[in-house]
Amino acid sequence: MNYPKIKSAQAIDSHSLLVEFDNSQKKKYDINRLLDREMFAPLRNETLFRAVKVDIGGFAVVWSNDIDISEHELWTHGESIPA
Repeated sequence: MNYPKIKSAQAIDSHSLLVEFDNSQKKKYDINRLLDREMFAPLRNETLFRAVKVDIGGFAVVWSNDIDISEHELWTHGESIPA
């Protein structure tokens, strides 16, 4: 299945992202469930978390070469925001 690409992403608090997809839908994604994994533990640092960027092509949000979340994860587990 093809998932919509990520158009923009921003941290809206210390653990949630607001993600807009290229089909104009927006979703809120809470990272708390990922923080127990070693890969995502650095995101407990709010300054780092707020430095989120969309990768080229819109396939993920990224913080570094080692930390990213795919459009599939964000789309599937994000909470839809009414337009």
